[in-house]
Order: sequence, then C-alpha cells, then structure tokens
Amino acid sequence: AGSGPRSRCGRRRRCVGRVIVGSYLLIRGRGPYPRSVTVTVEVASEATTELVEAFGRLLPQLSRSAAALDADALARILGHDANTVFVARSADGTIVGTLTLVMVPIPTGLRARIEDVVVDTAARGQGVGTALTQAAIDAAQRAGARTLDLTSRPDRDAAGRLYERLGFRPRDTRLYRYGG
Repeated sequence: AGSGPRSRCGRRRRCVGRVIVGSYLLIRGRGPYPRSVTVTVEVASEATTELVEAFGRLLPQLSRSAAALDADALARILGHDANTVFVARSADGTIVGTLTLVMVPIPTGLRARIEDVVVDTAARGQGVGTALTQAAIDAAQRAGARTLDLTSRPDRDAAGRLYERLGFRPRDTRLYRYGG
C-alpha cells in the first residue's frame, strides 16, 4: 500500500517491485549519424537482489565514504513516505543510474529535493542523468511541490551543465552543515 506512484504496482499488473515512469528516446551526437539511446526510468518499490547489487556498484561512484546498503537498509529507504527512488535502465535492462526525490510538507508548503544522483561511469554522457532528473521534476510538479532544489559539488561540471540545461539555477544562499 501507499500513495503516489508506488501504489500502482500491484499483483494485477504483474510488476515486480517497480512502476515504469517513462521511456526516453534520447538522440545523442551531431552530424549525419546521430545515435539514439533508450533509457527507461522506474520507481523502485522493493529491495530486490538486483537493486541491492546495483546500489553496491553505483554508490561508490557517488561517495567514497557512504556505507554499502544491504537489503534491509535499502528497504527502509524505499519504504519511507518522503522518498521516491528512481532507477534508470539501459536498453538491455541493466540498472545504470539512480536518483532519490525527497518531498517533505512543511508549514510553507511541500518542498522537494533531489539527492544522491549517480549514473554508472560507463553510461555517462548518454542521457541517463537527464532522464532521471526529468522524471523527478515531473513527479515533484505532479505532487504540487512549491520548490525543487538540489546540490552538486563544484567540481562536477557536467552535472552542473545538465541541471542548468533542465532549468535549475544557482541560488544565492548559504548552506550550513552541523558539525558537532
């Protein structure tokens, strides 16, 4: 049970822990022979062995300090009402990227944040990040989020260009992290 996209995945639809959000045909390259890449984005709702293994492969590409996720830890993330975990699959079905959309109602309205975007090194530059981010934008807009924010390290130039191309703008704000 639950609300939002996760609730549409039930026995009568015969899906296994996932809801397909969209299939994106991305045309990459210039010149007379551009190539197309199909990326399917799904909402993950079950901590399958495949998903745990994918996070085991992808998470170290995002953060050297993040602890590995076992099935229980991943199930807690997937089951939290504030989280929607998007998974991108290549044309052959391999999980090549993930993104977590966090939406929280606060007194000033529903706020959304994109967190932990990671695309497999071998799949970068093929539109996977675009497809994941667009799926998150669409979900936040459908939910009525007043704002959608994300952070990206300054050294991630390609990611910064992607986010700006999709409509994100740098904010003039201070970001604080408690260190005690």
